[in-house]
Amino acid sequence: MASRAIRGGLLLGVLLSAYPPIRLSAQEPVDRGVRIGIVYRPGVRPGLVVLAAGPAVDSIRAIIARDLDYSDRFEPITLPAGDSIRLASSDEPAPRAAGGGRATRPGRPAGLNYPLYQALGADFAVEIRALGDSTVVSLHDVAAAGVRRALRTRLPPPTEPGFRQAVHRLSDQLVQAALGAPGVAATRILFVRDGKVHEIDQDGADMRLVSSSDRQAMSPSWAPDGRRFAYMEFHAGRGQLFVHDLAGGTRRPVATTGQALDFTPSFSPDGRTLAFSRATEEGTDIYTINVRDNCCLQRLTVGRFSDNLSPTYSPDGRRIAFVSTRPGLAQLYVMAADGTEQQMLAAVDWGVTGASNAPEWSPDGQSVIFHRDVAGTLQVFVLDVRARVVKQLTSVGRNEDPTWAPDSRHVAFVSDRTGYRQLWIIDMETGRIRPLLQQSGARLPSWSPRLPEVAATNPQPGRGNER
Repeated sequence: MASRAIRGGLLLGVLLSAYPPIRLSAQEPVDRGVRIGIVYRPGVRPGLVVLAAGPAVDSIRAIIARDLDYSDRFEPITLPAGDSIRLASSDEPAPRAAGGGRATRPGRPAGLNYPLYQALGADFAVEIRALGDSTVVSLHDVAAAGVRRALRTRLPPPTEPGFRQAVHRLSDQLVQAALGAPGVAATRILFVRDGKVHEIDQDGADMRLVSSSDRQAMSPSWAPDGRRFAYMEFHAGRGQLFVHDLAGGTRRPVATTGQALDFTPSFSPDGRTLAFSRATEEGTDIYTINVRDNCCLQRLTVGRFSDNLSPTYSPDGRRIAFVSTRPGLAQLYVMAADGTEQQMLAAVDWGVTGASNAPEWSPDGQSVIFHRDVAGTLQVFVLDVRARVVKQLTSVGRNEDPTWAPDSRHVAFVSDRTGYRQLWIIDMETGRIRPLLQQSGARLPSWSPRLPEVAATNPQPGRGNER
């Protein structure tokens, strides 16, 4: 009995250990080390230029341009230094909007010089203007010589906490208007650093502390409403789960947790249920609890000389992927949400790869991302759930703890490829990789869903109301 509890404790110990900085030598270039298993099709993204009329909107332009670049859906076009918006002559008739009708050009009489931007290779032009106390952002379809969509909004002052998220939402609306696909600019990523939970915008800006305690925080996981997250606090060999409200900065303990080693919480898609791992004298197993009513603990797995941990729900809520050591090494399994029909999910290359850990189901339900031991070093893999085909995504350095963006296209993960453990983001379609946070020591990231406006507040971190 005790040996199984020790084994479960060792599994958690991997999460709790503070890896010392490791300097690497002979690194291959960063942008080449991540395209294993990715089909790269250059030259198919539409060209995009972002224009600002005057210094009053320069900060807005900078955020939108970065968001659209980081969406990896456009080919950014950089204008020569000092270039400005090129307007058509004021007596020129207004061009017709894409799809017919007059172009929408709030607050100005003339359009862009479309031939100029078409010659530069732009398919779209984003124009940003100040109009009284409002900001007008227009998406121009260059080929159609018209405005596809104009957005007029009153943004918070740049000094207010909600400013950046408001601009990010404009970026997402532009992606939707241009390509019919929702963007992910208005999202944030939780991570653990120095034993506390922090969050950061997806563009790597506005990092802030969101939980503060004398105990070590671990395993943050977003609720599907984007207003809460669950996490574990480790103390005296025990792990207690909390649900933290971002708008109010308060938290409440999850019932029945804290008497054992409870960790790796994961919300169900409806936000009512929290699945988690519990290590006791009987082994490490997966449980669920109704966090809406703070009741109804249910055990889903029975160790029987193996450990079961790290649950992650499918988007429809019907299945749970998890890690089990029943084959000997930790590998990916799947079961129905009630604990029945347990079976191996990912094939094992015995003798080639080792233990698999940290699974997360993609928001579109098609894939599970995870990390796996390859020759003594962790690498990120993705599993096609339907075909049961596994592909390796990283090869440079140690790469672990991947987490999906809500577009099921981008993945954040931890890597020491530059010599220190930092947060990185990879685009699954192009293979582009970029650092999210260049400070060392970040661990266990969790990417948010698209955030509601209430989550853009900036409460003071602290213990909050513990009930």
